[in-house]
Amino acid sequence: MDYLFNEQQKMVQELARKIAREKIKPVAAKYDESEEFAWDIMKVIADSDLFGVYIPEQYGGLGGGIVEMCIVAEEFSRACGAIALGFAGTGLGTFPILLYGSDEQKKKYLTRVAKGTVAAFCITEAEAGSDAGSIKTTARKEGDYYILNGTKQWITNAGEADIYTVIAMTDKSKGARGASAFIVEKGMKGVEFGQKEKKLGIRASATREVIFTDCKVPKENLLSREGMGFIVAMKTFDSSRPGVAAQAVGIAQGALDEAVAYSRKRVQFGQSISSFQAIQHMLADMATQTEAARALVYASARMVDSGAKNVSKESAMAKLFASDTAMKVTVDAVQILGGYGYMRDYPVEKYMRDAKITQIYEGTNQIQRNVIAANLIKESIKAD
Repeated sequence: MDYLFNEQQKMVQELARKIAREKIKPVAAKYDESEEFAWDIMKVIADSDLFGVYIPEQYGGLGGGIVEMCIVAEEFSRACGAIALGFAGTGLGTFPILLYGSDEQKKKYLTRVAKGTVAAFCITEAEAGSDAGSIKTTARKEGDYYILNGTKQWITNAGEADIYTVIAMTDKSKGARGASAFIVEKGMKGVEFGQKEKKLGIRASATREVIFTDCKVPKENLLSREGMGFIVAMKTFDSSRPGVAAQAVGIAQGALDEAVAYSRKRVQFGQSISSFQAIQHMLADMATQTEAARALVYASARMVDSGAKNVSKESAMAKLFASDTAMKVTVDAVQILGGYGYMRDYPVEKYMRDAKITQIYEGTNQIQRNVIAANLIKESIKAD
């Protein structure tokens, strides 16, 4: 379908697609096997200026928004959802600065991201996943510094990133309203990383604990003001969830591409299996569901870019529907390839493994349903 991209967006899409086809897809299986972070691909992305696609021109970016980020995330994920996450996870770590940073903070950090510096977002803990209000990591002010103590878990890009946006409690007595957001750099004393996690999918993406032990963070690295951490996190997710949805759409499209191509070549009972109505109907459903998810992605992304006041419901819908679609489409792709689909020599089993995380991170799909329902009820009350 035609999503009426402008000329710059079409150029971004063409460039991202070229990188995905020529640079990412040929090495996707290798990086899945080795579980290494694809620094050589990150350099290609940086050299192409796509790291700055959603960053304002005044800070060295291309001046695009969430639509452009989604375009790139989708195209990269069509080749490899894990390698794409080096780019998308950086976006997640950058949004708090983009949304709430001072001009000085933006000049210092956004210019680095635009050139290819990897970033990460630290909110999840062992006892604070979906329940983000139960954060235990603390930030105590001492003179010109905040002293951070605590451990963040399952952090995408951890250990590889140089810039971390961190949510920590500055006043536990206030609950969620006592959380604050900070910018932490990799080289700061007191920042350490746990071992790299062994995962079902997205294996080329680095996932580690980030451990803060009396970490001294300059007071000027506080984002917005004390007590704004939870709002920073929620507004960040409103902006980033279409990106996760775009990743899911890319994974679904990649699996669909493989299933269609295989169905034309695979011969059974003297004819290609693409001639069987059972297979045709599966492919038709897969394509329709993927396109419907894509429509939600770009509609929600445009809402975010328009500056709409509340996009929580629409962002959650896009993430929910696209990730559920990615899971269904990739499972069906494995089914169409049959025994070959189950083999690691063929890419569809990897698409299926990579798809699963999109239903879990940046808010499980059960949490997305909570968000959607809560907003529906609020809208109904306002309409009364």
